[in-house]
Amino acid sequence: MRATRFFIATLKEAPADAEIVSHQLMMRAGLIRRLAGGIYTWMPMGLRVLRKVEAIVREEMNRAGAIELLMPAVQPFELWEESGRGPKYGPELLRFKDRHQRDFVIGPTHEEVITDVVRREVKSYKQLPRHFYQIQTKFRDEIRPRFGVMRGREFLMKDGYSFHASYEDLEREYRNMYETYTRIFTRLGLKFRAVAADTGSIGGTGSHEFHVLADSGEDAIAYCPNSDYAANVELAEALAPNTSRLAATQTMQEVDTPGKTKCEDVSALLDIPLQKMVKAIAVVHAQGSFALLLLRGDHYLNEIKAQKIIGEFRFANDEEIKSTLGCRPGYIGPVGVNGVAIYADHTVAAMSDFVCGANKDGFHLKGVNFGIGGLVDVTGSNVADLRNVVESDPSPDGKGMLSLCRGIEVGHIFQLRTKYAEALKCQFIDEQGKEQVMEMGCYGIGVSRIVGAAIEQGNDERGIVFPAAISPFEVVIVPMGYAKSEVVRTAADQLLNELLAAEIDAILDDRDERPGSMFADWELIGVPHRIVVGERGLKEGKLEYKGRSDADVQMQDIGSVAGFIKQRLCD
Repeated sequence: MRATRFFIATLKEAPADAEIVSHQLMMRAGLIRRLAGGIYTWMPMGLRVLRKVEAIVREEMNRAGAIELLMPAVQPFELWEESGRGPKYGPELLRFKDRHQRDFVIGPTHEEVITDVVRREVKSYKQLPRHFYQIQTKFRDEIRPRFGVMRGREFLMKDGYSFHASYEDLEREYRNMYETYTRIFTRLGLKFRAVAADTGSIGGTGSHEFHVLADSGEDAIAYCPNSDYAANVELAEALAPNTSRLAATQTMQEVDTPGKTKCEDVSALLDIPLQKMVKAIAVVHAQGSFALLLLRGDHYLNEIKAQKIIGEFRFANDEEIKSTLGCRPGYIGPVGVNGVAIYADHTVAAMSDFVCGANKDGFHLKGVNFGIGGLVDVTGSNVADLRNVVESDPSPDGKGMLSLCRGIEVGHIFQLRTKYAEALKCQFIDEQGKEQVMEMGCYGIGVSRIVGAAIEQGNDERGIVFPAAISPFEVVIVPMGYAKSEVVRTAADQLLNELLAAEIDAILDDRDERPGSMFADWELIGVPHRIVVGERGLKEGKLEYKGRSDADVQMQDIGSVAGFIKQRLCD
């Protein structure tokens, strides 16, 4: 490839609306251009990156035994009504009517469509298992699309769906996909972790997310450095203390805390550790009953865990708190409340002599203990894991302490089980001639999101640092005075041909630009290897090589450059 026959559209400055590094650099490097909010044109440079990601995904999915197809982007809404998901999905599902006033949607995902295909085509256990996948554009009408391709409305996704005659076979394919995804992200050259995750709106049972590790990631991940344990903080188990509750040593007393509604402020005022504080969170169940959730002062509520323990709820408003507990938020506590369900986190259940709200404006209670002075003891089902894990919590696998990091979700695998198959009557005839509902798995990869995630993970002050596997080009040849020096031009052309013959994806920058401008462009774009061809080096039979992240240049013999680059790419 020659630069003059390609299209390079770098910018000196990123647009003002580009908030995060990947968005800024993708715009500046000419990978994408904005058409509308959350909708982007993939420019030639960016499309090369996207296609390389897509190729690795496709190769590994085919290797794993999945079969590629392509489903329509436009789906009849009646399928979503049949699955029961239509009314629940929300405004992110873009609906429209055709000229006959029939309802359709632009597909954000394809569980309904693939289940419809299989229920029509697969009738016998002899035709199972089957795993179909596609790489296709999706659309989700995000209320606030932002961060470029990281949270766009239109995006490219690999979504796969497997169908099985038994749960045991679904588990086998789930393990197959776990291993396949591990190979994919390893080949892409990304630092990543597979983490246990909540199934969310997709539904089902088992679930793992694959996260590219980056400080800018939206998701918090808990992992054990000494083992393979990793989980999204939403799911990571906070173990109960392994010590018994200490006996009470203090008498409960009311203390004046005017204007102090936060645990941190009360802790400072009373000169006690935050770990001796208990905060009460008032919630209202779906059926209307009031409840209090108790957490240690330095811990945070995990809403997903809490929903699983007590059922659907919302946070109580100020009026509901005032009418039920007789005080403003910030002073509420579990002492002396009647007719209110109390749920304590494991850590709180093991506390004694703690401080909490007095259910009286401007006051808190010191020396509070369960089972004493109007505070019922919490036992059994009223004690549960309600909080987010924190740094240095014990790892649930017993192999060390937890650490936290940030991640960008780029893949997700689910054991859907029979959720969609039952709703859509996707059945097969078993060996005994009886109708059975198929077991299903679902496996997604955000193909376009991977590009943004790779940039969030790999960048510096000069621009993008792409892994070689997905860089738009593996090598750039930068000639000094290509238009003026026949010697340089001949050597550069010959080197390009040698690299291409060695199946190295190279580009020759034959533009009439200053060397500094060419260097800056290719560092911004993130090409991992650069070779400079100049008259001075040619006289000595040398070419100048520099890796994208190398501090210094090194000289290479002209005849060994192709082999040298090949070895670097293999390394």
